[in-house]
Amino acid sequence: MDPTTLLRPRRKITGISAILLPLLENNEVDWDAFRQHVLRTADAGLTPAVNMDTGYVNLIDEATRLQVLDVTRETLGSGPFVAGAFVGDTPGSTLALDAYKSRIDEITACGATPVIFQSYGLTDQRDAEIVSSYEQIGKTCDQFIGFELGQCFLPFGKIYSTDVYRQLMLLPQCIGAKHSSLSRAAEWERLALRDQLRPEFKVFTGNDLAIDMVMYGSDYLLGLSTFAPDLFARRDAYWAAGDPAFYELNDALQYLGFLTFRQPVPGYKHSAAMFLHLRGWIATNKTYPGSPQRPDSDLPILEDVARLLGISLAKGGNA
Repeated sequence: MDPTTLLRPRRKITGISAILLPLLENNEVDWDAFRQHVLRTADAGLTPAVNMDTGYVNLIDEATRLQVLDVTRETLGSGPFVAGAFVGDTPGSTLALDAYKSRIDEITACGATPVIFQSYGLTDQRDAEIVSSYEQIGKTCDQFIGFELGQCFLPFGKIYSTDVYRQLMLLPQCIGAKHSSLSRAAEWERLALRDQLRPEFKVFTGNDLAIDMVMYGSDYLLGLSTFAPDLFARRDAYWAAGDPAFYELNDALQYLGFLTFRQPVPGYKHSAAMFLHLRGWIATNKTYPGSPQRPDSDLPILEDVARLLGISLAKGGNA
């Protein structure tokens, strides 16, 4: 395959940005800052995604998960958003279809689109069983977004075979899928398949190490964009306009991605908290208990990246 044949100049990019769940000093959710970031993201022209990995969906309790949905809907009014349908289980579990239905019902009741998180019970199955599971999920809602997740993000993740992906793409309720293998080649393969079989299907890149996949026809559902939804929206507008400023801004944003999505990859959420705190957008740079930490030595580097991006730091710097 020649990736250059996939290039799509001046294409309008669909951007979905996963919202970080900010915390106060007492480890409670900072709901005011959350509301502001949801609104900031929507105002930039990106679709907010809540209860995703960036929102600690695998760590928060049921009450917090439901409050996230309610607060997001209240904040956006009738505006669109997507939300993770996450089912926690353990290795060896069977598919918890009823639990998925409950999560999906919670999301659709808020007028949002569910993003189907993987689980051990889903990904430990044979290929035909995985496809059948998504067919059953499709019967519970009008539309959903699929999600392939590499194990570097969460241990129950799985990148599907080409045959499974092809069959999922043909499910009418599946309007797109987030692809988080961090592999360009695997994503290019999916884009070529999409162009051949179902051009309206959205391949949402989750490759925070290759955010220029939008040049080849990917849209995105990223955690990195929560650091700077304003700048991602500007970059997308540059691409649609054919403005060469796209490349330099993309390069600077990618530098941020290389730093913050290094191993252990889940530590990017602490990096996001650090960066948003430096911007003065959230009150602390605390991360949710149980999520990996980044060293304080990252702070001056993040300050340098912010300046590279033309971001004015909040008063007090890295205090």
